Parts: sequence; C-alpha cells; structure tokens
Amino acid sequence: MICNETALQRLEYPRLRTLLAGQTQSEPGYLQAEQLMPLSDQAEIETALTEVDEAVQWLIDEQAPSLGGCWDLSALLGAVRAEGSLIAAEDLLKIAQSLRVMEGCRLWFKMQSQKSSLARLALGMTSLVELQRRLQDAIGSRGELLDSASFELGDLRYQMRLTRSRIKQQLDQLLTGDQHSSWFQERLITIRNNRYVVPLKSDCRGQLKGFVQDESASGQTLYLEPSQVLEGNNRLQQLSREEQREERRILLELAGLVRKNSTILKSNQGLLARVDLRFAAGRLSRSYQGCRPELVDASIVELKQARHPLLMEVDGRFDLSVAVEIDVLLGEDCQALVISGPNTGGKSVALKTLGLFLLMVRSGLHVPCHPDSRLHLYQYLHVDIGDEQSIAQNLSTFSGHLLKIKGILEQADTETLVLLDEAGTGTDPAEGAALVQAVLDQLCQQGAKTLLTTHLGQLKHFAHGQAAVENAAVEFDPETLAPTYRLRYGIPGASSALTTASRLGLPQPVIQRAIQYLGQEEHDHSALLSRLNTKQQELEHELLQVKQSRLEAVAAQQLRKQQLLQLKEKKQEILGRATRQADALIAATESRLRKLRKGTPGQISPQQAIDERQQLVTAREELTPFKPKQKRSGSAPIRLEVGELVRIAALGIEAQVERLHETTVELQVGGKRMRQPLEALEQFEPRRFVASFNSGGQITRNVVERQIHSQLKLIGQRVDDALAKLERFIDDASLHNLQQVEIIHGSGEGILRRAVREFLANEHGVTAFYAAPADQGGENITIAELSDK
Repeated sequence: MICNETALQRLEYPRLRTLLAGQTQSEPGYLQAEQLMPLSDQAEIETALTEVDEAVQWLIDEQAPSLGGCWDLSALLGAVRAEGSLIAAEDLLKIAQSLRVMEGCRLWFKMQSQKSSLARLALGMTSLVELQRRLQDAIGSRGELLDSASFELGDLRYQMRLTRSRIKQQLDQLLTGDQHSSWFQERLITIRNNRYVVPLKSDCRGQLKGFVQDESASGQTLYLEPSQVLEGNNRLQQLSREEQREERRILLELAGLVRKNSTILKSNQGLLARVDLRFAAGRLSRSYQGCRPELVDASIVELKQARHPLLMEVDGRFDLSVAVEIDVLLGEDCQALVISGPNTGGKSVALKTLGLFLLMVRSGLHVPCHPDSRLHLYQYLHVDIGDEQSIAQNLSTFSGHLLKIKGILEQADTETLVLLDEAGTGTDPAEGAALVQAVLDQLCQQGAKTLLTTHLGQLKHFAHGQAAVENAAVEFDPETLAPTYRLRYGIPGASSALTTASRLGLPQPVIQRAIQYLGQEEHDHSALLSRLNTKQQELEHELLQVKQSRLEAVAAQQLRKQQLLQLKEKKQEILGRATRQADALIAATESRLRKLRKGTPGQISPQQAIDERQQLVTAREELTPFKPKQKRSGSAPIRLEVGELVRIAALGIEAQVERLHETTVELQVGGKRMRQPLEALEQFEPRRFVASFNSGGQITRNVVERQIHSQLKLIGQRVDDALAKLERFIDDASLHNLQQVEIIHGSGEGILRRAVREFLANEHGVTAFYAAPADQGGENITIAELSDK
C-alpha cells in the first residue's frame, strides 16, 4: 500500500471518494467508488487513466450508457450458494433489473464504432439470455410472481378467481334479497380468517345458518360465513394452499438458475461497476476541469496551475473560482523543497495538494492542473501533518512527530515522497531546526523527495546553502498584505506574524510592543525578506508582460503575412477573372465577325478583314501583362541538343530545338520557327528527343513530325486529287492550332477555285474564307480561317 490509513485521512482522501461515489449511477459502482484505494501497479494505473480519458471524451460528445437500476447482488449470490436455498420474489426482481442494465450496457458499447478499452471491458460481460427471459416471464414490476411463471400457477389462480366470483355472487344475492336484507348491518362483503363473510346484526343470531368467524368490538355485529358459501370458501382455501406450493416450487427453480449462473453474474457485476466508476471519474474530472498529467520515470514533480479539488467543492458542486492555481515544482536535482511564509498563506494547502494529487493519479483519477504537468509515481507516501499528540499513549506533540519521522527514516528510499508540515515545532526552535536539518540530510542521502513547511529561519538559511534543497515562499499582495496563496521559488518567505496579527485586528499597542521585544535586527531581517518577495513578484510580473508582448508581436506579424498573402491571391484572382472576361469578349467578337464574313462575303473587303484581325491581335497583346504567369513545371535547361523537345513556359506548349545560339534557341512550333531565350524554356525530365539512336546503331525511337506549312499549292492538279490533299491539309492545320491558311489554286477557268471554296464552305473547322488581297494574289489564292477549338 502506498500509505497508511492515517495519511489518507490527513489528505482527506475519504472525502474525495465520497464525491466520486456521488457521480455513480449503479449500486455496484457506488460501492466500488466508496472502497477505492490507490493502485500499486503502474500498468493498472495507466489502464485506469486511459479508461477515464475515453469516458471523458464520450461525455464531451454527450454520450454515455445508462447504468442506473443495477443492484449489488453480492449478498444474494452468497445466500443462494447452498442447494435448496430460496430467493424472495422482490430479490429476483433486483436480479432481473440488474440483468437488463448489464445487457443494455453491453449492447451500447457494441453499437459504438469507436474501439476502446472501455468497450472491450463492457463486451467482456456474458449475456444470460435464458435467465433474463425466465425472470421476465415470472417476476412482475412490483416484485410479484406472475401468472405466466408456470401453467399450473396460472390455472390455479384462474380457478381461484372463478371461485371468488361465485362466492361474492351468492353473498350479494343474500344481502340484496328482500327476505333477509333487514338482518344485516350494511350491504358489505368482507373477509375474516381468510374466508368471505357478511355483517349480521347480533339480534338476528340464529336466523341465518352459518359460522361466526368474528364479531365487532361493540358486539353489535357478527361476521357470519353463511352455509351457502361454506363449500366455496373451503375450495378457495384448498386452491390457496396449492398456489403457495406452486409459488415455492417456482422460486426454488429460479433460485437454482441464479445459483447456476452466479459466477457469471458476479463477473458481470464487477465489469459494470468498473465501467460506472470510470464514467463517474469522467464526470468528476469535467466538474473540476481535470486532466491526465504526464507520468515520467524521472523523480520530478511538475504540477502547473494545480488547484486543490476539495477547496473547489461547495455543497457537492465545484466552483473553480474558489481555489487559487499554484505551481508545485521539484526538479530532478531538487531533493527537498522548504516552503516558508506567513500563516494562512497556503503552505499546508500546497503540501496537501501534492499528496492528494499523487493519491488521485494512483487511483486512476484526473487531477485539476495544466495538461503539460508531469509527475513521477512515487511508490510510497509518508505524511506528517497535524497534531500527533496522544494522551492515551502518553505522547506530546513533539514526541508524536519524532515517532512519525523515525518510521519515515526507516522506510524512505528513492521511490518515497515525504510531506512534513510545520517541521521542527513543539520544542526549542534552535534544537528543532537542527534536528530537522539532520533529518533532511538523511532523507536526501536515502534519495527520498521531501516537501516541508516551516517558520524557522534556521531552516530557511539551511535550504539556501544546500544544492539539493530549495527555498519557496507563499506569495502575498504587497499593497493589501493579504496572501495570494501562490508559491514563489528561489527565496524564503517571511513569516510576517506581526503583519498577520495586524491584518486580523489585534490592537496596535500590542503589535508595537511585540516589535520592541523582537528587536530591530530581527525585524529588519523579516522586512528584508518581505521586500525581496515583493521585488521578485514585480520582476516576474514584468517578465510575464514582456513574454505576452512578444507573443502578441509574433501573432501580429503572422497576421500581416497572412493578410498580405490573401491580398496577393485576391489580386491574382481579380486579374485572372478580368482577363478571362476580356478573352471571352474578344472570342465572341471574333466569332461574330467570322459569321458576318461568311454570311456576306461580298460586303467586306479583304483589307477590312485583315485590319479587324490585326485589331483583335493587338487587343490580345494588350491583355498579356494582366494574364497570370504560367508556373514552371520544370527547370530551365543548362545544355540542349538539336532535335530535343522542350516546353515554352509562357505558352505552355512543346517545341523542337532546331539551332542553338549562345543565349537563345531557334525552335520549330507547328511548322513555324521562333526564337526564345534559354530561361524561357523548360527541359523535360527525363529528356525527350524527336529521334534518337542507341549505341549499337539500332533505332530505339523514331518520332518525326511532318513539316506543317500555312500554304497549300494545288495549281495544275485534278479536282479529286486536289480536294483529297486539301482535306488532309485542313486536318493537319487544325491539329497544329493554325488559325489561318492559304490555298493557292490559280485562276484558269475557275473550276478548281469553285471546288475549293465549296469544300471550305462545308468544312466544320473553317470559320471563314475569302480571296486574298489584290497585291497578294487576289482570286488566285483563297484565305481560310480555322476554328480555335
């Protein structure tokens, strides 16, 4: 066990268990929470914390199985172990309700898509279908045996109902008949000694045959069983005895079924209790905003923004504003931390916070601190808090502390955490401080981690002079002198007894006289510690402001970068949209002009068509600066060879290298030649060539492009041959994205010219055609414009 029962009481662990039990839904879960103890095996602790993590996530998602209505069956299962033992119907109802809850829990986890430790735990419950069905048929919602428990029981009860009905009918006729109605006190059928009777006036005794089963206290009324219903009452008594025998048989049978499945029932109850406990821990964690600290192998304590959970609890609810966040820090090189400062400043709270946090983590519970916190799972916890005085054992306060410290020294090792509150008190301060110094030395040698609180100045000086011991002070407000309950590391704290006394309202003459008794040197020493603490607070506050300003500056810089990037993207988007709109407008205008030329070839002169075409080209060139630049998909070439294929980055098309110059390259694109600088080209990876040969002289690839020209000469050819060549020429020109071609057919008799133009008129890829200008050939040449698509 990590610590004794006294340590648990000192750290108020039982109160925490009560709060945890209040979050459970089932009786087994409640009992398990009330009996919760810190775990010793680290693997079990890790598993428990993982299960609580999963429960918290489900609760955040507003999902959780319904576990209410499950009873603790341990006593019932123990009582039914002996053969022939009986279980009452109301207890069988508890078993039936518990079975329904267990099965519901198992099915809930089965339906969840998320695979988790809790799901594996719940799916480990065994479904007792037969027992659940049998109990459902036999036991009613009020804990009674149902007619459906057996055929015999149902038949017996049916006969009893018929018999009762006949008896009541006979008695009712007797009460309402004119001949006998005056003999009865009232028209009432009642029961005495489990037999149906009527209230007969005592004056009419002997006038009606029957048996007197009872009489009233006044003697005025006789409860008579008339002879007419004697046989019916006897029959009813017989059926009632048979019913009791059948009920006992059914209860014995059901008890046998429960006995047969008692091991599974006990196992299922344990699994459900554990699931309930984990969800209760999740609800508790959410109540005080707990988390799972990082568990480390190194002997360190690094609890950031820790809050004592019990300080936040008010009437079963948690108020996060009540407890102040503190940092409890013991580095790997720090073997002991000495906390000093004024009374009511929070020294003991810091001590108890660390101790309770260790117990909570070892119990599989989240702790209210920052998620970046780290903690070593010490295997042993020794606590010396409070008054150890015992009149029965003839121990003084100091003697009680000494015995406790003696036991700690006998057991302390590297896996031990020691908490000492007000160490060295109860005796002469100098001797007490010296004793505590020796104890700290011994604990450090044995490797234990120690946290102690003190008011003794000698201990503060000792901590300042030891490398493995560190000072800490509880913080107070320099203006109001009220404690803030936070810890400041590196310097000791002034006890400020006189300041505390003044704040609590002691008379000023008493305080002034105490200052005189204290002496100026001691008073100055206390004042110096107070000023040091105040100065440290101011410096830490300034450092915090500097860090905050730096973070804000970094955030502002990131915001500006993000906004600038967004503006650039917006600019490119606007330019791209405007360019696309302009391109669409030009394309629409071109299409319209082509349709006009095609519809009225004689109304537009060739020169006008050329001028219009030039205007459209000029408009496209003016839009070029606004078009988004093509992004490179490859690197600029360093070395090229004739016949190599490259990509023109700005145009996004392939070209063939024809001739190399120092800084430029002559290229062939669609049958036309153009010159581009090297930086405007992209080289393919791997490199590509029009035609290449391997070292053996065998052809490995032969891709030779047919030379495409924008002119086709058909002079002197027959019409059929000329049209075949023209069709191939138009197809090649369209494939190579030529927008305008010339067909030279001559004049002659005009037969070939008419055939060419008739062909062009029916060609889908031709948007317009017309005779060349007079200075360029006139009617001897036909110019055809091809579609961009």
